[in-house]
Amino acid sequence: MSRSLLALLAATSLSLASPLAYEQFPLNDAPQSLLWNKTPLPLTNATRSFWIDTPGANPLAKEGSTGQLTHSADVCIIGSGISGISAAYELSKEPGLNLAVFEARGFCSAATGRNGGHLTRYIFQDFIAIAAKYGIEQAKVGYQLENYTMNAIVKLIEDEGWAEAVDLVHGGHTSLVMTDANYAKSKADFEAARLAGAPVDSVTWYTAAQMHEKFGTHYPAFTFDAYNLWPLKFVTKLFGLAKKNLLASSGSLTLHTHTPVTEVVQAGEAWEVVTPRGSTACKYVLHTTNAYAGHLLPSMSGPNGIIPTRGQVMAVRSRNTTMSSWTNTGGEYWFPRPGDDHENPLVILGGGRLQGGNSHLIRDDVIDPVVSEYLQDFLPEVFETEKHEPEMEWTGIMGYTKSHDPFVGPLEPLEGQNAKGQYISAGFHGHGMPRTFSSAQAVARLILADIKEEEWEQPSWLPDRYLTWNRVL
Repeated sequence: MSRSLLALLAATSLSLASPLAYEQFPLNDAPQSLLWNKTPLPLTNATRSFWIDTPGANPLAKEGSTGQLTHSADVCIIGSGISGISAAYELSKEPGLNLAVFEARGFCSAATGRNGGHLTRYIFQDFIAIAAKYGIEQAKVGYQLENYTMNAIVKLIEDEGWAEAVDLVHGGHTSLVMTDANYAKSKADFEAARLAGAPVDSVTWYTAAQMHEKFGTHYPAFTFDAYNLWPLKFVTKLFGLAKKNLLASSGSLTLHTHTPVTEVVQAGEAWEVVTPRGSTACKYVLHTTNAYAGHLLPSMSGPNGIIPTRGQVMAVRSRNTTMSSWTNTGGEYWFPRPGDDHENPLVILGGGRLQGGNSHLIRDDVIDPVVSEYLQDFLPEVFETEKHEPEMEWTGIMGYTKSHDPFVGPLEPLEGQNAKGQYISAGFHGHGMPRTFSSAQAVARLILADIKEEEWEQPSWLPDRYLTWNRVL
């Protein structure tokens, strides 16, 4: 480590005392009754999301919700979001496997499918805090995973010719810095990452005057390479590709939507996944239920597990809001829909949780009127434009963790011997798009290594801190 980097880490007061950019709420603001009780199943009457409820957006919404339940499978995946289907895709590369996916609601109906869209990696954000806690090299590995995820998803989309079908947009990303303190923090993190050898050359800084001339806002910012897309459409395509792979190798992939898993019961050396429609025998079980993991897993209920955290999003018109962006102060994020009215585009805008009081809620059937009012005022104030009523507004439940990082790997280290053969990839702390795909790939390879009785090799881009055997609950 260079002396200049050591000096910077030692001198800064922005290390562990500063919250990570995607951590906006201390866990102690959540009701203890929620933190310590069993997490409920997803509600069946969620608010209507632009991503899911736009006509024609979800052809798999009710797939496998009636008829015969899959009798048995090599791997049962609980959750049909990007984590579950990414794992299915990785497993589909092994010929002859039989996979079954279970979803409590419609296909891909949880947080990423409801709230997401930004395929935006972190490349230096919070470097000082992460390096102070885990070491410089492991901090860099965390950014490598996000870069790997973004590039792997984009390559897959381009190789398969899906770009137009999934609304892939490559427009870069702008992070507005709305306070002097956050500007100083961002600059310090950037400099520390640069001195550590992290690839930050693509970052460009803009003054408030430059941003006002370019975008009509009075805040300074930095930009870097990023994408956005329609998450549900990508996951739908990924499911189809995984199914095609398995059918070509005499395997199978079945999907059962509106089929909540209520219990996972040991059955000899295998598992029985129990639903209201019957049970499926499984050799392995993979939990990709994110905020809802605590419903089936005791270790995931409570402040040391995965904490349900509600996000609120709207689709609203905003004149000249042409950039894909977020703030690093309050967690707001937004981007215009591609192909829409350039002068007055429909913008997907989320955030405002700091305005609404307690956010650790499991209800996505209602919206918070205080957050709604804040979001409606947000873009007009930032860009000095007229205010519009939202065309659609909804909520979705994310899975936060105390460490800000997901749980990836076998459940046995967390749940004990009674969980041997069960795995997890969940708890992405509101920052799932650049982390879920690769985390699911890693856990799928762990399962395959066990199936084939081979030694698993940890990918160079997977942080040690993600792995379940390194987590302390």
